[in-house]
Amino acid sequence: MNRRQLSRLVLGLGLAGALAAPAFAQNFPSKPIRIVVPFGAGGVADLTARTVATKMAEGLGQSVVIENRPGAGGVVAGDTVAKADPDGHTLLLMSNGTAVSAGLFKSLPFDPVKDFTPISTLGFFDIAIIAPANSRFKTLQELVAFAKANPGKLNIGSINIGSTQNLAAELFKTSAGIDAQIVPFNGTPAVITALRGGQVDVAVEILGPMMSQIRSDAVRALAVTGDKRAAVLPEVPTAREAGVANFSASSWNGLAAPAKTPRAVIERLQREITLAVNSPDVKKKLADLNVDAQASSPEQTSALLASEIKRWGEVIVRAKIPQQ
Repeated sequence: MNRRQLSRLVLGLGLAGALAAPAFAQNFPSKPIRIVVPFGAGGVADLTARTVATKMAEGLGQSVVIENRPGAGGVVAGDTVAKADPDGHTLLLMSNGTAVSAGLFKSLPFDPVKDFTPISTLGFFDIAIIAPANSRFKTLQELVAFAKANPGKLNIGSINIGSTQNLAAELFKTSAGIDAQIVPFNGTPAVITALRGGQVDVAVEILGPMMSQIRSDAVRALAVTGDKRAAVLPEVPTAREAGVANFSASSWNGLAAPAKTPRAVIERLQREITLAVNSPDVKKKLADLNVDAQASSPEQTSALLASEIKRWGEVIVRAKIPQQ
């Protein structure tokens, strides 16, 4: 084969590939889509994914099923999707945990940035700083003032080391300029027990699972840690409003596909996610879970992931949390 023949062959293969991509996208999806969730069934992330998946299935004309693969800091779920065919039929529920894993683990079987193509966010949900109902601290300002006057005496409860809540507590310490002890517990129920039993002074926890405790007046939210007040607790200030400047931390979920998934497929999925997230019934169901439904473009989602990896990586280093 001479050089001219080789050039024609290469050009022909390129044109064939260019024509095949739109044809593939037109036939997408050709089978059920699965969303791999790195958490157990019944939690906020799982319920968010299921709510959006049900609505997505209507627009895609194919079922969208949830596959729960909890454990190992989301590594199992991430590895499953990273190694899946890049055809848009296997998606990953990304979260803060995806960003945290980049700094928390010495090595991963995948690259959180290079091995995935983010598609869209699904929603954001609040984290709160919570005290027992009978606490001496009525406001976040009182809490910070006590901690500054009594270095090392304030105990802050959170779930396990390296979790979003735990790292949010570490970020709160740094932002508020206080010396406090962070006490990790194995799950939210244990945090609630410790908080109500006086084992810790305050806790940093996802707001949704704490709402029943707040509504029953067993505990009190001193502040939420997002950029705006929580719709379910409009009277509770943000940490920034309460005087802790430059402190903001919220949890989020989104969807991503394996890297090299055709752009046309990513765009189709993004459109369906946006339609699902913006539908009134989905918005209401997510609001009931204390999730602020928000879709985004692939570029916006990629930027969010990159910024979260940088931020939580810095928190891990400052807190001297050993890599796993």
